[in-house]
Amino acid sequence: MAIFSTHKGLLPGNNYLGDTDSTIVLTDSLKTPSTDYVDPKSIVDEVIWVVGDEAILKSEVEALKAQSEVEGYKWEGNPDYRIPEQIALQKLFLTQAAIDSIEVTESEISRGIDAQINMWIQMVGSREKLEEYKGQTINQMKRSLHDDFKNRELENREREELVKDIKVTPTDVRKFYESVANQDSLPDVPTTVEVQIITRQPRIKNEEINRVKDQLRNFTERVTTGETSFAVLARLYSEDPGSARDGGELDYSGRGMLDPAFASVAFNLSDPKKISKIVESEFGYHIIQLIDKRGDKVKCRHILLKPKVDQVEIDSAKFRLDSLAVDIRNGKITFDEAATYLSDDKDSKSAYGLMSQQTQDGRTSRFRMQDLPTEIAAAVEKLNVGEVSTAFQMINSRGKNVVAIIKLKSRVDAHKANIREDFNVLKDVVMAKAKEEFLDNWIKEKIKTTYTRLNDNYKNGDYKYEGWVK
Repeated sequence: MAIFSTHKGLLPGNNYLGDTDSTIVLTDSLKTPSTDYVDPKSIVDEVIWVVGDEAILKSEVEALKAQSEVEGYKWEGNPDYRIPEQIALQKLFLTQAAIDSIEVTESEISRGIDAQINMWIQMVGSREKLEEYKGQTINQMKRSLHDDFKNRELENREREELVKDIKVTPTDVRKFYESVANQDSLPDVPTTVEVQIITRQPRIKNEEINRVKDQLRNFTERVTTGETSFAVLARLYSEDPGSARDGGELDYSGRGMLDPAFASVAFNLSDPKKISKIVESEFGYHIIQLIDKRGDKVKCRHILLKPKVDQVEIDSAKFRLDSLAVDIRNGKITFDEAATYLSDDKDSKSAYGLMSQQTQDGRTSRFRMQDLPTEIAAAVEKLNVGEVSTAFQMINSRGKNVVAIIKLKSRVDAHKANIREDFNVLKDVVMAKAKEEFLDNWIKEKIKTTYTRLNDNYKNGDYKYEGWVK
């Protein structure tokens, strides 16, 4: 591997011809310095670290430093040293990821980059404003983000791989709790709530359903006649934000990962040149095109259209739910009964309307306020425990426009963690500490066995870990 610095201009002993402002000369800045003089101001870039067979360029450090300043990130210690060390640590994990055969698919990279760009678009207001702010087109941003995102994801997965067998016992949690004499050192537990919900989906007029179906039939005809491609139409018209940008493409999926009605049609497709009939799912109406089948998984494209709800129907659904809320407050029917028999919310009606979410420790009915949908959190803020809200409009987890009322079942205000009520919170803290300690020791041992070379200007730097200078 060539280790080099790039310098602008002519260096003594090199017989390069041409304009001195455009000539690039390659040298090895980590070798024993030569007697040739190089003006520091002429340096365009240089290798400042080598980790294994990977080089770290000064330009990488400067770019990350500039990004940190823009985002207001504060480094522990001198960023001129801590930033190259951070890059070096990533290279240690990437090397181990290759040894452990950790992989990230292009589809996963694409989805992750799309999510990042979408977040930026929401922050600045539009794609056009983002392109103006970044000085790049969206496609240029995607290309520039590709390698960084892939490396971050590989590093994260390798970290998870290294600590996957770490376990924490109840005894470990109790010992940690008892060892923290100063209660201020215990983690803060944010306010959590339990919420029951009843939803009603406003009626969609037949005329609107027919409009959507006619549009999908038109798409099918245009693709079949060769006027355009399925992928182009998906990008332009599909209302599935997760796949539209990829031409409607869904990665290999098993039946259990798809809506039953959608899966039934997708798995029966056999000809990639043909387009499915119109499929109604709980998300809306689709047409599907097969890409490939692999064992018990299918890869396909789809276009999703969602019928629009008339405001008159929304107002009517609100009126009905407000009337139901009055009956609940007057004791004519309980919220539990109303949720079980009258709610359209399939996720909660069998649990008397009690909302729940999946966590790493299983399903729970307890929500932090920031984990609730925005409209529900806003309604919760106005309620005391046991009260029922007025009707409000929201988008449910399936992307459909619904009207809802909620009941605040319980609230636990923010407090310092205690072992009786917050065992899982304390367990997470102990687990995080155990993983951090394991990775810290792994890094120290890895540095000892990894070849590293530092530019002389970096040998006496302020680093978190010892052993970089051999």
